[in-house]
Amino acid sequence: MRTLMIQGTTSDAGKSTVVAGLCRLLARRGVSVAPFKPQNMALNSAVTPQGGEIGRSTALQAAACGLAPHADMNPVLLKPETDRGAQVILDGRVHGHMDALDYHAFKRQARETVLAAWARLSSRHELIIAEGAGSPAEINLRANDIANMGFAEAVDCPVWLVADIDRGGVFAQLVGTLALLSESERARTTGLVINRFRGDLALLEPGLGWLADHTGKPVHGVLPHLSGLLLDAEDGLGLAESAAEAPGLRVVVPALPRISNHTDLDALRLHPRVALTLVGPGEAMPAADVILLPGSKATASDLAWLRRQGWEAAIYRHLRYGGRVLGICGGFQMLGEAIDDPDGLEGEAGSVPGLGLLAMRTRMVAGKRLRNVRGTLLDTSSGEGVAVSGYEIHNGISEGPALARPLLDLEGRPDGAVSEDGQVMGTYLHGLFDEAPAAAALLAKLGLEGEEESAVNLAAHRERQLDRLADALEACLDPAVLAALGAR
Repeated sequence: MRTLMIQGTTSDAGKSTVVAGLCRLLARRGVSVAPFKPQNMALNSAVTPQGGEIGRSTALQAAACGLAPHADMNPVLLKPETDRGAQVILDGRVHGHMDALDYHAFKRQARETVLAAWARLSSRHELIIAEGAGSPAEINLRANDIANMGFAEAVDCPVWLVADIDRGGVFAQLVGTLALLSESERARTTGLVINRFRGDLALLEPGLGWLADHTGKPVHGVLPHLSGLLLDAEDGLGLAESAAEAPGLRVVVPALPRISNHTDLDALRLHPRVALTLVGPGEAMPAADVILLPGSKATASDLAWLRRQGWEAAIYRHLRYGGRVLGICGGFQMLGEAIDDPDGLEGEAGSVPGLGLLAMRTRMVAGKRLRNVRGTLLDTSSGEGVAVSGYEIHNGISEGPALARPLLDLEGRPDGAVSEDGQVMGTYLHGLFDEAPAAAALLAKLGLEGEEESAVNLAAHRERQLDRLADALEACLDPAVLAALGAR
């Protein structure tokens, strides 16, 4: 039973990327390796074959290992609902809702869940590559820590510390983090990794020698900046436009405060004929062919934000001029006449009016629907259904006459709705653009004409990116260190 933990000097230092690359590299060398994230805070999640819910980046790391995702790989998942509260998921299932102080006290119990999951996973694999969260130097969160050094100390594993040179101050990041660790925590930090380096490595080498001498820790490698690398994000949402070669369809997406599963957009970012623009707070909506309302962890709250930002009027104007609107999951719920949350499952109890674009209303109910599904996209230009697959993660039941015109058939069950004029459509299915035939057919319904072969197979793209990442790690990490990881 062996475990290596990858921690970072900051959030988004590259921990998830390094873990994914190591997982693919070691799996290619024949090592039985699995990822593990003790505690994750993210709104991008995935459904396991057993119907559990884990962080999306951990599911990506499982794919890097050639494994199906499992709840044991991410036993604690926190999904923020407000600035102070989150839904707490243990072993893939909703445990409840807690504010930050309550969860801090709950970590003693969560620790038992984490260690039990790690023990089960370790019994099935030779090597576990664990990923920390945030930084181990967050002094205010050290008590009962299960995300970083608290876990590493509990299972007595070595730690690599990753820093992002692209942020600037990389030496201060590493030296400062080590200085804030306890003596035992510094001792188990066995090496340093610098991520996202651009330029001539010779210019950095004098600093690397100083760093190793000053800290007493070897620099295991310098990972270059990999331009264009697109892998399933843990949570961060970039607002940059996609780089379409010859835009045929302009898709605009509001960057909701509690946007969830925005990996739905990845295939659109890569499509050479789709210009995808994410619009942040205070920004005017640009010209668009399609407005896409994404998933949300706090649907009523995000709908109120849309209204404050002027999106409601913009959507009505967009439709008057012949534009189209697509809602996914929470975005689909917003399209109806009302959202009822009598028990306050996603915020304040009560009811709020929807955008009124589909004749339906949604009622939030306890018991999240979690499952991977396959089905058919209905009413396509060819007159035949096109196969589609994805996953459902949502609270809420939608009812109303609009559902008599479904967008999809999912294993014999209608899903979603299409307005009579075809301008407004919605679905609960995440990942509907991930497979090229389904993406091409749906984009045709949304107004993209011709060149259906341009659609991107996201799974194949993901595999190529994981191999590219593994190749980069193999080239830049100390061969002796990699050999030791692969030793049986």
